Amino acid sequence: MKTFIYMVRHGESPKEGNERTRGLTEKGILDAQRITNVLQGEEIDAIVSSPYSRSILTVEHLAKQLGQEVLVFEDLKERVFTAEEKRISDKELLPLLEKSFSEPNFALTGGESNTECQNRAIKILKDLLNTYRGRKIVLGTHGAVMALMMGYYDSKYDLNFLLHTSKPDIFRMEFNGQELMEIRRLWE
Repeated sequence: MKTFIYMVRHGESPKEGNERTRGLTEKGILDAQRITNVLQGEEIDAIVSSPYSRSILTVEHLAKQLGQEVLVFEDLKERVFTAEEKRISDKELLPLLEKSFSEPNFALTGGESNTECQNRAIKILKDLLNTYRGRKIVLGTHGAVMALMMGYYDSKYDLNFLLHTSKPDIFRMEFNGQELMEIRRLWE
């Protein structure tokens, strides 16, 4: 019995602000509509998301179109890099990502490692695969945690993969039970 998880990386968000509450830019809002257009014919059974505003906002329009609620899971949040809730600049983030992907247990004080992030997110993903067995689920997510979840099943989803994704992006993961069968990019 096939189960499909549609990983939807959030749309473009402002460069400044709180990690949890940053929304979408004008482009991000337009792209959220495009996400809806791509996925509305997929017969989606459930929509879940990270608790961060930009992820919820990216899949919220689709949920409304389908008459569904966005189910929020705290453990689907982006990897916590520091104890502070402020966004880390791309210039500061790249060396942290490089070190994190080469040393999965590396973490800054107050932050979490790739291993810790992957473990918490994979637990939710496995639960979703059991709860929605044979169905189609949209998962509103972020770049690093998405790469870590996908990388759990196939090591080619690594830092290089992450650096070549876009905001937004869509990847359809096909499972047979808990076994990953295929990943296909749906975003052009």
